[in-house]
Amino acid sequence: MNQVANRRRGDVDAIFDDQSFTLRLTLGALAELEDAFGASDLIGLAARFEEGRLSARDIIRIIGAGMRGGGAQVSDSDVARFACDGGLDAYINIAAQLLAATFGESNPETVPTVPPGPQDA
Repeated sequence: MNQVANRRRGDVDAIFDDQSFTLRLTLGALAELEDAFGASDLIGLAARFEEGRLSARDIIRIIGAGMRGGGAQVSDSDVARFACDGGLDAYINIAAQLLAATFGESNPETVPTVPPGPQDA
C-alpha cells in the first residue's frame, strides 16, 4: 500500500482490485506519455488531452504511467485487467484527476492545459 496522496505533488489515490495505489505523473511518466501519444513536448501532450476525446487505450496509458510514476511495478497490460468500482466512469475520473493534479488545474473534472512559457508569450 502506498502513502496518502499529496495533491501538491500531483498525487491521486485510486483503488484497483481492492488495492490502494498512489498515482503520480513524474517527469519520466510524462516522457512515457509523450512517446505513447507521439507528442514532441509537454504542450503537445496537453493539447492532445484538451481534445477531450480519450480512448480506453489512452486511459490505460495515463493510469499506467501514473501508477509507475507512483512506484507500482505494473505494465499497461496489468492495468487493462484491473477492476475498479464505478466502472468506466471511475476510470475516466481517475485519469482526469491525475491530469488535473499534474498540470495544476483546480477543477479535477477539467482536462488540463499547460500555460504558455515565457518563450511562448
